Amino acid sequence: MTIPPPATSVPAHQVQVSHLKSHAFAVTVRGHTLVTDQPVEAGGDDRGPTPVEVLVVSLASCVAYYAGRFFERHHLDREQLSVLADFTMADDRPARIASVRLRVLVPHELSGARLEALRAVVDHCTVHNTLRQPPEIQIEFG
Repeated sequence: MTIPPPATSVPAHQVQVSHLKSHAFAVTVRGHTLVTDQPVEAGGDDRGPTPVEVLVVSLASCVAYYAGRFFERHHLDREQLSVLADFTMADDRPARIASVRLRVLVPHELSGARLEALRAVVDHCTVHNTLRQPPEIQIEFG
């Protein structure tokens, strides 16, 4: 499947989402394109992660970024740094993520004090802050 270019140039701080096929969409941001879709069992073709998974990916990768910055500041190798994210969906309405558990897998033995410092840093990633204090969301039609 060929992903078409965005209809117009997408400026900074803007994301364009365009229908591809069935439940698949091309997402363009700053010249990068990714595809979201639904799993086969939900009627999609599983061409990419779901939008919900992308939300969890955003949180986990933001935490990884902040952890990496911490390692860089402390002159620690971040080669094996990774973050695992497990999430559960709510059983009631509205449809939403009920919980996310993030595990920062650190490649080095860290003292208790340094682990707490790392926790303080990753606890303030931009995506986490946004989920704590949700932005105003407006939906318009044009």
